[in-house]
Formats: sequence, C-alpha cells, structure tokens
Amino acid sequence: MTSAPHSDAEYARNLDSKDPLAAYRSEFHIPLTPEGERSIYLCGNSLGLQPKRTEAALLQELKDWRQLGVEGHHEAKNPWLPYHEFLTDSYARLVGAQPSEVVAMNTLTVNLHLMMVSFYRPSAERFKILIEGGAFPSDQYAVKSQLEFHGFDPAEALIELNPRPGEHTLRSEDIEAVIHREGHQIALVLIGGVNYYTGQFFDLEAITKAGHQRGCVVGFDLAHAVGNVPLRLHDWGVDFACWCSYKYLNSGPGSVAACFVHQRHERTARPRFAGWWGHNKDDRFKMGPNFEPIPGAEGWQLSNPPILSLAAVKASLSIFDEVGMEALRSKSLQLTDYLIALLRERNDERVQVITPTDPQRRGCQVSIVLQDRAREVFEALSKAGVVCDFREPDCIRIAPVPLYNSFQDVHTFVDIFFRQLPIAQRAKRSR
Repeated sequence: MTSAPHSDAEYARNLDSKDPLAAYRSEFHIPLTPEGERSIYLCGNSLGLQPKRTEAALLQELKDWRQLGVEGHHEAKNPWLPYHEFLTDSYARLVGAQPSEVVAMNTLTVNLHLMMVSFYRPSAERFKILIEGGAFPSDQYAVKSQLEFHGFDPAEALIELNPRPGEHTLRSEDIEAVIHREGHQIALVLIGGVNYYTGQFFDLEAITKAGHQRGCVVGFDLAHAVGNVPLRLHDWGVDFACWCSYKYLNSGPGSVAACFVHQRHERTARPRFAGWWGHNKDDRFKMGPNFEPIPGAEGWQLSNPPILSLAAVKASLSIFDEVGMEALRSKSLQLTDYLIALLRERNDERVQVITPTDPQRRGCQVSIVLQDRAREVFEALSKAGVVCDFREPDCIRIAPVPLYNSFQDVHTFVDIFFRQLPIAQRAKRSR
C-alpha cells in the first residue's frame, strides 16, 4: 500500500479497479444470503469457494464413467489409472518441490499418521515430539496417539511451544531456543505452517535448519499454508509435509489431501504402511505378494484415489497455475494490510488483532479477539450476510482470499463489524 487507507467506500472501489486479479472473482460461486444478496464470504481459511470450472470437470468424469464403465481407467478423456499424476506438476510448483516429492492421496490426518509411521522413529534417548501448544486439535490427537502407540506418556514425551505471557503468537527465537535446548531428546518437530487460530506464518526454513542441526526430523502440517503463502519445501530441506485441499485450494469439502516427502528419502529403507497403489507401477497388476515401493512420495500411497475428488482438485489447481503464487501473495498482503489498517483506524480498545502485523509472518487470515460478547458479534455478522469463523472463547477469524475477495468486501466487513459492537454492549447492559 502506497498510502494510508481511507475508510470511505470509494477508496476500496479504486483499489479494486486497479486489481490485476479482479476478474478471477467471477470464476467462483459466491453464496447468497437468505435475501438473495451476495454474502461477504471471508471464510476461505475453513472452506474455499467452488470454482465454476469444477462442475465441468466432475461432469466429464461422470460422463466417462457412464459411457465407459471400467474401461475409463484407460479410455477416459483423463484416464483414471494415472489421474493423480495430472496434479503432480501443479502441486510441485505450489509448494516448491520436485515432482517426485509430491502426491495427492488420502486425507490430512491420515497422511500425518502415515508420515509419522515412517519419520517418528523414537529411541530411549530421543523420543519426544515438538508441536505448537495451540496446534489444531486433530494434530494434537494424532501426535499424542503416536506417542502412546510407541509406549510413551504424552505428559513426558510431548513438548508444546507456547507464547510468552501476555502474547498471542510465538517468537521465532523462542522456537529455535527450545529446539536448541531440547533437541537431543526430540525425535520429531511437527508444526503447522500457519497457525489455524492466530494466522501466524512460521519461519519454516529457520525451524527446519534448527531442527536438523540438532538431529531432529522436521515435518509440517500445511493445511493453512498451501495456496496461501509462498513455500519452498525442497530448498528448505523439509523432511515431510501434509496438507488438505479444501481451504485455500478450493477443491470441495473433505477433498483429497496431499503430501511431500523430500527427495533425499526417496530410496531410504524407512518403515511404512504399504498398499497396492504405492507399489511399483510396472508390475502392480501382476498382483505379486511382495511390496516394492514407487520411488518418491508416490510410494506412500495405499489405495487408488477417488477420481471425482481429484477432478475437483485438478480444476482448482488450474487456476493457481494461471495466476501464480507471486501474484496471489502480493494481493493477499494488500488485502490484509487494508483490513488491519481499517480496524486500527477505528481505535476501539475492545478490538485486538492477534495476527502478526509483520507481513512476512502472516497469510490471508486476520484473527480478531474481542473483550466481550464475541459470539454475539459473530452471530450478528452472520445475520448481516458476513460469512466468517468463530473460535472459542473470543476469536473471530477473517480471511480475505485474493482469488475471489475484493477490497470492497474488506471495507463492507469492517463497516458491518463496527456496527455490531454496540449491539453487544446493549445486550450486556440489559442483563
């Protein structure tokens, strides 16, 4: 932003008129309010909107299934047998990987477990796992269950990173200090690339470097990072990473997830859970009794993937191929700069932005904590046509996504938001 933002709507319209990505808004279906108006959809951090090209992609596969039956595995317009490979190059570009390092498969927590089977190899001396204290609950469940599976007590074997007293986010130097101090006992560092609650984007390169210096395996849950922030997983030397595809990647609820395994692990003899889709493609259908993994990330596959879900992912990734993360990141930072500045401009002590103000340490999401009646404000926003997200006890998460959100969306949200705060105050006085 070259100048301080203005609270008038004309300023937002002017920004939209100069937005090189503005046309992509029309590529998405924006939900309507009960009154038939377009909602202000700011919840792409939870579920991305449906790209209009998704319908044609799904209909193509339904048509081929209807007309070809089983022959669609070879004869479909997009043959089903190698279908997951159609996503490989797009994913490699999106996360900064070599094509052999990525594969679309399973769902997020399943992939985290599969990766921990291979990469969490505890010993009597090195058995601990390091995570965020505020990690997404499913990650906490998965990690604790892995510890228990190996016979460890999470109370002893789990190290949780927590912010300093009075702060909401973790300092990079504190993360690295814990790794340096405890690293001799840490078998695995597993952190969310972008924290789901605060929206903090961690320094993944520095964490990876610190972990490797102490002999730790380093993996990331990138559910809130892929399609949101720039990633260079191969160059950073990350051991593994997993992500879902239904948030910023807009591939539909519960759609197929994906994972990354660094090239240096391509032919290592790490133990893994095996399934036939991870077996050598050349003789997979000879149905032999001995598992021979495909080199690279594909070797961690278990079963043939759901084609209809992959078709939705493929359709969405085609948009990312067209736009590129550099352009998306540029607009994302402008949108969040504008949102934070408008919130601060009101100078309301009841409103606290807990997402880092440093643009390099945040993605699309801005998390707002309210001193009082946060849920009531959220419910009032919903009634006013704003689709966002509430997290207990007092956090409203706002995610202006650069592919389909506008600066006018941000302006309208802030205007509606501050009109709801007095409602909460009146409700308090009446009780």
